[in-house]
Amino acid sequence: MKHLIVIGGGITGLSAAHRLHQLAGESQEDIRITLVEAEKRLGGKLCTLHEDGFIMEAGADSIVARHEAVGMLVEELGLRDRVVHNATGISYLYRDGELHAIPADTVFGIPMDEESLMASTLVSEEGKRAALKDFEETEHGFTKDSPIGSFLRAFLGDELVERQVAPVLSGVYSGSLDSLTLGSTLPYLLDYKNEYGSIIRGLGENRETFQSRSNKKFLSFDGGLSVLIDRMEEEMAGVRILKGAKAESLEKREGGYAVTVKGHGELQADGAILALPDSQVRGLLGREAPREVFDAFTNASILTMYLGYDLPDSELPTDGTGFINAGNGRVVCDACTWTSRKWPHTSPDGRLLARLFYKNSNPKFQEIASMDKEELVALARLDLKESLGLDAEPSVVEVTPWLGLMPKYSLGHRAAVEQLEQFLDETYPDIHVAGASFHGVGIGLCIADGREKAERLFKAR
Repeated sequence: MKHLIVIGGGITGLSAAHRLHQLAGESQEDIRITLVEAEKRLGGKLCTLHEDGFIMEAGADSIVARHEAVGMLVEELGLRDRVVHNATGISYLYRDGELHAIPADTVFGIPMDEESLMASTLVSEEGKRAALKDFEETEHGFTKDSPIGSFLRAFLGDELVERQVAPVLSGVYSGSLDSLTLGSTLPYLLDYKNEYGSIIRGLGENRETFQSRSNKKFLSFDGGLSVLIDRMEEEMAGVRILKGAKAESLEKREGGYAVTVKGHGELQADGAILALPDSQVRGLLGREAPREVFDAFTNASILTMYLGYDLPDSELPTDGTGFINAGNGRVVCDACTWTSRKWPHTSPDGRLLARLFYKNSNPKFQEIASMDKEELVALARLDLKESLGLDAEPSVVEVTPWLGLMPKYSLGHRAAVEQLEQFLDETYPDIHVAGASFHGVGIGLCIADGREKAERLFKAR
């Protein structure tokens, strides 16, 4: 009897195990599937918390709705009637002590037309004139391996990029624009420059693509993202699920592999999917892990805080859903989501719920990471007072640190993934890596990656 193991019970590993379970059922073959998770619960960074009527997410708060794999999984699990979408509203940049609305017709702060550029309150007239050179300058030598920062500055100018684009893009991709490639962020911008001669014109010509995403762009579930995790577990009857069971090593044996799992001894396997952070994959492989490859993977840190209030959500600015901090002010947080406004299901009685983000790119992060809870709450309250004039005592506080666990795609990332997969193909056939450390940040990409790796492993059985 074939035995296939998935190590890691986050969304990637769950998606892989769920797909393997489907394929085994469809084939009617006698195949054993085991899911191994070190924690006592499944879900990884997806963890929904409930307190005093508020619904809070310890990790990501939603899923990008456009991914095909997301819709497919939601339908397969029968969860369509439990889906909720984000409320739409104005996104702001906080700079120089003020909230500035990001112009509506922009993509990550990049204008889709000249009118949107001119509407910005963040960029001077001189900076706007510099950005218009994008329509004139067409020659370049950029590729998808080029830093996106260099590419954008070359055509849009320093001021627009630094004041309006960089805060948004760096917030999404957890890195400076000079350490992120076009290929790992917004590869279509290079295509637009080549095809239309202008980044701005290219975005404008493809306006419908982006505007169709702007409404109901994200989804969650009426009880939070853990609804998805719980349903996936329910649907995998017959899969052996080991929780609180850390995989300690993976060794090649004649005819297959031996996976040593704490508390369960050695599990013999014909193949495995390692849906783990890069550091944990490295630990599993031990001395066989290629050092130069794993040294190329980098990770960021983030600390988030929810503050819930016995105040109405209407205390927040009208039509807003949150802000990104662009600096040059007394606010310390990198971003703030007005959760009760953006996601009404998180506060059914309409009370105010806000979430603040502090990233390791923040110059004060080392100091922040060493604070105790009381000090962190005091910092968050100061940030909300400075940015929104909110000075009330919160009734609910939830602090979640993710230290060294946020994949960051630096310039050598793609090459390192290719080298790792070649190493595994040659040395550990039927062992696959999957997840955000390797193939794309975001829940939709993780779902798709887990399913794809399951199909590849099953095909090779």
